[in-house]
Amino acid sequence: MLPDSASTFSGTAQKLMTRADLLEKVVSIRRSGKRIVFTNGCFDLVHAGHIEVLEKARQTGDYLIVALNTDRSVQTLKGPNRPMIQELRRARVLSALSCVDAVTLFDEPTPYELIALLEPDILVKGGDWTPDRIIGSDLVLRRGGNVLSIPLLPDSSTTLIIERILERYRSEGPSGPE
Repeated sequence: MLPDSASTFSGTAQKLMTRADLLEKVVSIRRSGKRIVFTNGCFDLVHAGHIEVLEKARQTGDYLIVALNTDRSVQTLKGPNRPMIQELRRARVLSALSCVDAVTLFDEPTPYELIALLEPDILVKGGDWTPDRIIGSDLVLRRGGNVLSIPLLPDSSTTLIIERILERYRSEGPSGPE
């Protein structure tokens, strides 16, 4: 899962955190009266729809944590041909975004345990999730927090992008129309 040292990539490595480091950071942020925002997902082939949700999520609070599914958990959710991008590379892309304050990996079927540990003030998912179906919403609401579903950009999904690429390659070949 997450290496002992996040030095596997440079530049934004400080954003990739173990659970222990992230919990310590969250406690510090909470002491200063700031609001913790949490979202999660596969973020395979990051696209405009992902950016939209992440930017809007960050606007709802002071510190945005992105819990990223490990490769193994993505395969369980999406099938054996996914993810397209390896977990540490996906973490690197997310860490480069100014709206993202921290990234952590999770291998469990859902982020429920992570949400219970971090106790975010605001829980956010994309609009394909209604607030009552968002994993961990019960924990956040019980603590007096908010659960938000951000509307999705139309025609913006990793699966759709992959299908378009495959369709073009089948019809035009890798170098385009002849």
